[in-house]
Amino acid sequence: MEDKPVAPVHLGIIMDGNGRWAKKRSLPRTAGHAEGLKALKRVICEAAAQGIGYVTFYTFSTENWKRSEQEVAYLMHLFVAKIHGELSFYNKHGIRILARGDLQKLPMDVQQAIEKTVFETRNNTTITAIVAINYGGRDEICRAVNKCIALNPGQDITEASIADNLDLPQVPPVDMIVRSANEKRLSNFLLWDSAYAELAFYEKYWPDWNEEDVRIVCHDYSQRVRKFGGIE
Repeated sequence: MEDKPVAPVHLGIIMDGNGRWAKKRSLPRTAGHAEGLKALKRVICEAAAQGIGYVTFYTFSTENWKRSEQEVAYLMHLFVAKIHGELSFYNKHGIRILARGDLQKLPMDVQQAIEKTVFETRNNTTITAIVAINYGGRDEICRAVNKCIALNPGQDITEASIADNLDLPQVPPVDMIVRSANEKRLSNFLLWDSAYAELAFYEKYWPDWNEEDVRIVCHDYSQRVRKFGGIE
């Protein structure tokens, strides 16, 4: 039997292509987002099966507010309806939910749904799924620096102090960042963590992702040699 490839401890996913998936089928963009949620559930379960400990999903960026009011309103409704509405799924599969981003600027019903889901999945231990919502890498670093200044006025700001004041300092840095729909950029995702993260880009639109795609990601990761600036 072939050995299972070494999986990343923490995988970051930029879920791209929902709109193009829908357009290709002459469907509204909202249909792509709804189908993308099904892909997310498939990916979480297979990530757990592959031994991945953390998966961060880029669900809504600080720049996504520029989209049409209709699409933003639909996405906010989807977050409220689904993030807590899938509680039985999370608990069945041992999925702990965390959130990353400037949550205080989200609508109150979204904040409450996130807070309730985080609390009610806190004891799940199979895998941690992190929702990056109203998230931007630059924004996270700025907020971390401001926390450092507020907590320790007059003291030097160091890499360690910034890392300690990121949104989820208890979560290990991301090992690999992948993006669907063949776009080859980070789009302000996990900028601090990505300093030595492996990067990979895949052609499939996000709604089409399934278990095999997660296995491909793990295989690709196992082929990388991570030197962190040193020598192999």
